Amino acid sequence: MKSEHRFPYNWTLKDAVFTKDKGKVFSCFACGGGSTMGYKLAGFDVIGHNDIDKKMIEVYKENHNPKFSFHESITTFAKRKDLPQELYNLDILDGSPPCSSFSMAGNREKDWGKEKKFREGQELQVLDTLFFDFIDLAKELQPKILVAENVKGLLLGDAKQYVIKIYEAFDKAGYYCQHFLLDASKMGVPQRRERVFFIALRKDLATPFMFQKDMFTEVPKLELEFNEKEILFEEIEDLNAITGDTKMYPSLLEMWNRTEIGKEMIRTTGTKAISHYKIDPKKVMNTIIASESAGAFYWKIPRTLTKEENCKGGSYPLDYDFCGTYSKYLIGMSVPPVMTAQIAREIYTQWLSKLTSNQ
Repeated sequence: MKSEHRFPYNWTLKDAVFTKDKGKVFSCFACGGGSTMGYKLAGFDVIGHNDIDKKMIEVYKENHNPKFSFHESITTFAKRKDLPQELYNLDILDGSPPCSSFSMAGNREKDWGKEKKFREGQELQVLDTLFFDFIDLAKELQPKILVAENVKGLLLGDAKQYVIKIYEAFDKAGYYCQHFLLDASKMGVPQRRERVFFIALRKDLATPFMFQKDMFTEVPKLELEFNEKEILFEEIEDLNAITGDTKMYPSLLEMWNRTEIGKEMIRTTGTKAISHYKIDPKKVMNTIIASESAGAFYWKIPRTLTKEENCKGGSYPLDYDFCGTYSKYLIGMSVPPVMTAQIAREIYTQWLSKLTSNQ
């Protein structure tokens, strides 16, 4: 029977076949390699990565064994002049600049321009300037295509002025840029996760693909429309599990007992509101979030989600080695591999394959 989905959400690294024949990719802000695995599923060769988090570097190396690994901030990495020559011949430069400053779950405008860090041991960074460091790196390396993922909140309110600056920076770097708001649940991922993807093609390669998008805009044509059948939670739930991958504190147990299936419960600690919900097995699960203190309850018995449920929900391989990190945290920080695979396949089919045939 033919699968209704182009890529598997229930898979393992040991059984995966990565052809590595579609082009070379380098991943920035790579975290544990969610997007890396997506490019691999789509047939690309991911030759290296960059991240500021030492633990994420270790996890990435354990699962991906990269040819090139750089543990430093994108700000210093973008200024380097001693990078391997192979990085100057990339098909895709990929990156997910940290986005908490623009998330609807965060402080948004209150945090813009402030130095922040995600985890203990990281350097302080002004998160809302990292996107431009990423574009500066592209200006240096001149990859054929750039793919940058971010939160939906970037398209809302005052943050839209930031998007205008992103477009201007891509233009000055020599790229035509477009952005697409996509929902992972329509792309074969068992999770509702809306993310915006900025996809840019180098101007000297764009002539064969140009079309008049509207009265004022001409861009390289790229169609990203996905409508795969939704995957309900009951299709990924671990029926035999009695405990989850994160702790169930007494206060959460009390909350579980008074929360109806499919409903949200807000817990307030001091001035901070923490959102929880009890999963409805007949629906697609909500976005997996990185926070260890917020998120989903299982619907039948009081527990958080298991590693297996988080992996399937995030389309991560079941045999991924989290190296002691909570699966929920790392998957919540990542682009779902299948989401990236879908985009990468279209980029290859609509652009790269045609560029290669014309060379």
